[in-house]
Amino acid sequence: MTGPRQRELLERESAHLAPGASEESALGRRVFVEGRGAVLTDLDGNQYIDLAAGTLTQSLGHCHPEVVAALTEQAGRLWNVHDFATADRAALCDLLAELLPEELDTYAFFSTGAEVVEAALRAVAAVAEPGRNRIGALRYGFHGKTQGARMLVHWDIGHQSFSGNSVLGYSPYCYRCPLELEYPSCGVRCASLVRRHIAEKPNISALVFEPVLGAAGVIVPPPGYWEQIADSCRENGVLLVADEVLTGGGRTGTFLASERFGVEPDLVTLAKGLASGFPFAALAGRSAVLRHPEAGRAGSTASTYANNPLGIAAAKATLEVVRRDTLLARVTELGAVLDERLAELHAKYEVLGEVRGLGLLHGLEFVHDRTSRRPAPEIAQAVYRHALDLGLRTAIGGHVLRLAPPFTIDRALLEEGVTLLDRALERATGDTR
Repeated sequence: MTGPRQRELLERESAHLAPGASEESALGRRVFVEGRGAVLTDLDGNQYIDLAAGTLTQSLGHCHPEVVAALTEQAGRLWNVHDFATADRAALCDLLAELLPEELDTYAFFSTGAEVVEAALRAVAAVAEPGRNRIGALRYGFHGKTQGARMLVHWDIGHQSFSGNSVLGYSPYCYRCPLELEYPSCGVRCASLVRRHIAEKPNISALVFEPVLGAAGVIVPPPGYWEQIADSCRENGVLLVADEVLTGGGRTGTFLASERFGVEPDLVTLAKGLASGFPFAALAGRSAVLRHPEAGRAGSTASTYANNPLGIAAAKATLEVVRRDTLLARVTELGAVLDERLAELHAKYEVLGEVRGLGLLHGLEFVHDRTSRRPAPEIAQAVYRHALDLGLRTAIGGHVLRLAPPFTIDRALLEEGVTLLDRALERATGDTR
C-alpha cells in the first residue's frame, strides 16, 4: 500500500502537476527514490522487483555501476557542443557497427524515440521517388506522440482528426484476428493483405513497423508473416523502416528483433534500452538512404540535444556491457525460464486469455472468459495493484500486463517475481488453490 510519506508528496504535487500520467503511475501511486539492479525502493522504504525495467528501458538494471561511472565522468567534462565530433561518438559508431547487421552502416543520433521516428520519416520523404507520396504502417502500432508519429497510425486527439497520408495494414494479432480466421489454416491472410494494400502499391514509399508490437500488448507475429511482407516490399521498392525503439538493443535475444524474423530493414530506430534509460536515440540505416544527397542536407540530422555527449556516454557504456557480458545469450536463457513459468500461470488462471512473448519481453492478456475473449481491464488493474502491494512492479496498458525484466536480473530474483505475480493473481481472482 502507498505509505503516508508518499501520499503526502503525491497530494502536494497534484496541486500543480498536469493530469495525463501513464496508467501505471496513476494506478500505482508510488514515489520511488532509489533503484539498484532489478530492485526499486520507494519513499517509505518498501522494495519492489522491477519486471518492467523502468519503462522497458533499464537493460542493465537501475544505476548499473559502469553506466553511472561513464555519466559521472562525462558530466564533469562536457555536456553539449551541438553536433560537433567527440571521441566517444566515433567509438559508439564503431561499436554499433559491430552489433548491428553489416548493411546498417550509417548512423544519426537523437534524444527520444519519437524524435528518431520523425528523423526516419524525414529520410524516407527525402529519398522517395516521385509519386511515392504515402507511407504504410500497421494497425495497433505505436511510434510516439509527436505529430508525424501519431499520424502514421491515425491517432487523433480531442476533436481534431489528423489522419495523415498513411495506409494501415493488418497487424499479426492472431488472438484477436480482425479477419476472424485461425492460424495456420488462415494462410497468414493478414500478411497477404499488407502485401496487397501496401507493398504492391506504386504510391507507397515505406512501411514503418514494429517487428513485435509492444504498446499493443506484445503482439508476436507468427511464422510467415514478416517473411512474405519483407520480400514483397523489397521486390516493389518499398523501404522497410523497423521501429525498434522498444525491442532494439537485445530485448528479444537478438540485437534487433528484425533479425528474429529474417527482416533486413533499410532504416532502424533505437532508443529506450540503448542507453539504459538515459534520453538517447539512434537512427541506423543503409548508406544508400542516409547518405543520399537529399537526406543528408545540412541540418537534417541535427537538433538541440542530438549527439549530446552525456547520452553518447550512457549508450557506449551500456552497449559495451551488453557485448562484453554476452547478454543477448542471457536474454535467451532467462526468456526460456520466463516462458516456462508464465505457461504455468496460463494453465492455472482462466482470466489469462493468452501469454505471449520473445526473450525478455512478454505480454499477459486478461479476459473475462476464454470463450468470449472479452477484454478484462479491471482484472489487469487489480493484478497490477496487488503485485505492487506484494513488492512487484509490472507495466500495465488496458487489459494487458507487460513484463520486460533487466537483462542482468538474477534467475532466482526473476523466479521470485513470477511467484509474486502468481500471488497477485490469486488475490485478484479470489483463487487460493
